[in-house]
This record gives sequence, structure tokens and C-alpha cells, in this order.
Amino acid sequence: MISRRHCLKLIATSTMAAPTLLGSPVYGGQWPQRPVRLIVPIGAGSSVDITARMYADRLAARWRQPVIVENRPGADGLIGTGAFAAARDDHTLLFSFAAPISVLPYIHAKLPYDPGRDLVPISLAADTFGAITAHASLEIDSLKQMVSLVRARPGAFNYFGQGAFPYLFAGFAKNQDLDLVQVSYREFNLGIQDHIQGRIHFVASTMTTVLPIAQARKARLLAVTNSKRSPMVPDVPTAAEQGYPELAFEGLMGFFGPGGMSVELKDRISRDIRAVAAEPAVVDRSAALCEVAHGSTPSEFAALVETQRAQFATIVQEIGLQALR
Repeated sequence: MISRRHCLKLIATSTMAAPTLLGSPVYGGQWPQRPVRLIVPIGAGSSVDITARMYADRLAARWRQPVIVENRPGADGLIGTGAFAAARDDHTLLFSFAAPISVLPYIHAKLPYDPGRDLVPISLAADTFGAITAHASLEIDSLKQMVSLVRARPGAFNYFGQGAFPYLFAGFAKNQDLDLVQVSYREFNLGIQDHIQGRIHFVASTMTTVLPIAQARKARLLAVTNSKRSPMVPDVPTAAEQGYPELAFEGLMGFFGPGGMSVELKDRISRDIRAVAAEPAVVDRSAALCEVAHGSTPSEFAALVETQRAQFATIVQEIGLQALR
């Protein structure tokens, strides 16, 4: 049974936490000394954008400086990430999935930034959940049933994915020897609409996107891609639990700083982000977005990003993906 608790109900933001005194001096003085710019490489109104603005409000209260969210969408996130790298400013941060480091270097041969030099992981902000869905007309409820169905009718079914998910799904199809057709769209919403109408049989995407479709009984949730079950749909097992670890993928969303950022400043910002992530209002609002608020130390976040990068490198090798030029 799919739980409706918390999901996609945007609850009102509560009063900001009382501002705290800033930490030890960095960059020759107390930080921040002026407004902080937070670049989001995804469009306004997305779950990433909403989460970024939630953190920006609370960090502004703590830092006693405005935190201005700037959406720079386009080109799989390359435009916004490139703008962040070009800023070379200790008062400009990036709020994004880990893809600019873990995924995009394998998809695009030319990047407007150096992922090893220009992006410094500071802290997680939220664990997001991915999911695999099947159109309701297929009447299946598990990955095992999906595999059996596709093997029985090779070439008869298709799939669509968002972000890194289509590549993840392609690796899964190859490992399981499934004859599936991948469909791409210029606009993500068109793919979702075709899924609702039954023209797209399977979708791999974020839980935020597909849960409303499942709740409307237009699709069925087959699996969660994360290592742990989603608290929003605790009855839906993970892909790994069902015996398909190649579909395991963590939704890492967090803050990145510029190359050369001092250890002291990274740690200071990380502490503030972790404090914000623990606020009850943030916990509740994140649940409404089908996320789990979760801060981390810089080293913890960097290790998670590196694990995802290594995983995606393996997927790329398995499916023979050639980077776009």
C-alpha cells in the first residue's frame, strides 16, 4: 500500500531559527562579508530549487546576510555548474545533485569546468529517492515480474529516464539481457505524460516525480533505487532487496564550494548546514518533497560522491557509452 503521508504536500515554512554568531575568521575576516549567491543548475519550481530556497532562508538567518538563489538551468546542468566555476568567488556556492562530478564527465566530452578542481563537496542537504515504475495496465508489482514480462516479449516494451537514470536502466537491461527500447524527450514532462497514457511502459526517475502518478493509479511502483527504503513508501522494496543491485543509486543533493576553499570555511559552512538539516521545520518540509533532510561533513559528502562516480564509470563501461562532443 502506498502511504500518502507527507508526500507532495508543501507545508508552510516555520519561523526561522534564531541567528547564531559566526565562526572563526576565514579569508582574512569574518564570513560572509556580503550576500551569498547560491547557484542552482536546475529550473525554478523543481524539488532541487525548492530545497535550495529552504536552506537559503535558514542559512541567511544564521549568517545575517542574504542568500540569493540563482537558477541557471540547461544542458544537463552544465550551464549552471559552469557559471559557478567561472565565478571563482568564496561567496558563491553551488546547490546540486552530485551529477556534475559523478555523471556529467562521462556523458559530455567537453565540460565548462574541471570536476576535480572547481567543485569542492561541502555537505549533503537531502537524500532524494529514485524509483522504477510500470504503467498500471501491465499489472506487475516487482522487478522480477518486469524481467519475466520483457523476456517473454522482446522488443515490445520501452522505457524513459531522467538524469542519470536512463543510463542506470540501460546497464540493468544489459545485465539482465532484456530487449528494451529507450525513448528520449526534449522535455521531461512529455515523457511523463506518455507514461500516464501508457505509451511509455517503464520510467526510472525521482520519487517526487512518479509518486503522484502511482497514487493516481496510473502507474505502479516496482522498486526504490536507493540502498534504503523510502519512508514515503515503506512497503516498496529496494532494487537491491529484489536481487538487482545494478539498479542501486543514491540521490545525493547538497552544497559545493569553489576550488581552493579553505578547510576552515568548508567545516564552518558544513556545521551550519547540518544544524539547518536538523530543524523540525526542515525535516517536515523535506518529507513533503519526498526527501530526507540530511547534512554531512565535507569528507563524508566527498566519499559519497566518489562512490557514485566510480559506480557510474562502471555503468558507462558496461553499456559502451560514448561521451557527447
